[in-house]
Amino acid sequence: MTGVHSWCRRIPSIAYRNASILNQFSLSSRLLSGTALKYSSSGKEKKLFTPGPLSVSLTVRQAALRDLGSRDIEFISTVKFLRSKLLEIAEVSKKYYTAVPVQGSGTFAVEAVFHTAVPKSYGKVLVLENGAYGKRMGKICEVLKIPYHMEGFAEDSKVTVERVEQILRNDPSFSMVAIVHCETSSGVINPVVEVGQSIKKIKPDCVYFVDAMSSFGAVPLDLESGNIDFLVSSVNKCLQGIPGFSYAIAKIEQLLQCKGNSRSLSLDLHDQYDGLEKTGQFRFTPPTHCMLAFCQAIKEFEEEGGVVGRSKRYRENRRILQEGMNKLGFEEFLSPDHDGYIITSYKFPKDPNFDFKTFYSKLNEKDLVIYPGKVLNADCFRIGTIGQLFPEDFHKLLACIEDVCKDMNIKLPVT
Repeated sequence: MTGVHSWCRRIPSIAYRNASILNQFSLSSRLLSGTALKYSSSGKEKKLFTPGPLSVSLTVRQAALRDLGSRDIEFISTVKFLRSKLLEIAEVSKKYYTAVPVQGSGTFAVEAVFHTAVPKSYGKVLVLENGAYGKRMGKICEVLKIPYHMEGFAEDSKVTVERVEQILRNDPSFSMVAIVHCETSSGVINPVVEVGQSIKKIKPDCVYFVDAMSSFGAVPLDLESGNIDFLVSSVNKCLQGIPGFSYAIAKIEQLLQCKGNSRSLSLDLHDQYDGLEKTGQFRFTPPTHCMLAFCQAIKEFEEEGGVVGRSKRYRENRRILQEGMNKLGFEEFLSPDHDGYIITSYKFPKDPNFDFKTFYSKLNEKDLVIYPGKVLNADCFRIGTIGQLFPEDFHKLLACIEDVCKDMNIKLPVT
């Protein structure tokens, strides 16, 4: 632990010593490739108002500026430290739960759970979907040839406990139920705790799997009360690390029953866990730089006040965005009583001069990046309120949106 913390304190000096090297590399690259590496119109970094990749702090990025061997004692200690910290953030006991890091983006962790936790012989999954990321779960099951039923809910509404209960009573063959906590295509927050409680009442042996990709670390979630067996998230979401790995938080008892289930070698969570427990090492090359950066990200997360502190900032970001966009006339895809604060979907204005590609490009020229929509039954765009973003960033975004609308001859407030 001491080595990990001392490394975090040494980040600024190391970054300073590397600054000249980085500047020389940047200059040489520009000379070789012209303007190819000029990543914004002003030469400044872009603010990412997206669901990921997210903006992260300079100190988190600086923490990655170090090479460390995967079998180095310090790195093994770092992995152990991070696994322990993830359990602390989840507020679960290491006696009953474990954290298993997985190389790759969040979808790698989602797929790893399906590989690992669904038995080959009799497994069947109930996927509860109300958006693109729930649908992705179904696609994974389809590719893996895992029997599944996808129960669809409206994209602008939450999964309902009553319908889940009805399905499980009518069909007792399901071995897993899978759900997305924050459906990032729209911003809906699903009642995963209530769903989990109902599942275990009806079918105690059914595995409950929650994709908390965009919510873990900022939206409070009681894993024990919700009877959650597997939860997955990514370092480059609310914990604000750099992209490179994801993780599963799993009940140890449940995970141990999964030996031999996996249809994949690299995505076998049981084997990954077994190796980490026995040697402290990854089975295959770990994302060393990302994990060093994540150490710093966790430090900054704790300094901000953990889940409570990060939630407070994200909520304020969302409040400013909501009030400002409302004044400009933009209509949210979800109803006004929506309680999410991770990402917001906005309907395209009806103004004939509105063109999303132009709208996006003009904001991008101002170093502000938003996202296209993912909902299927409406033309929308999305604005995220998570990552290294603060109230002043949203005031600037709103001012720029107003300027862009005027530049596009869009009447304000929009209709």
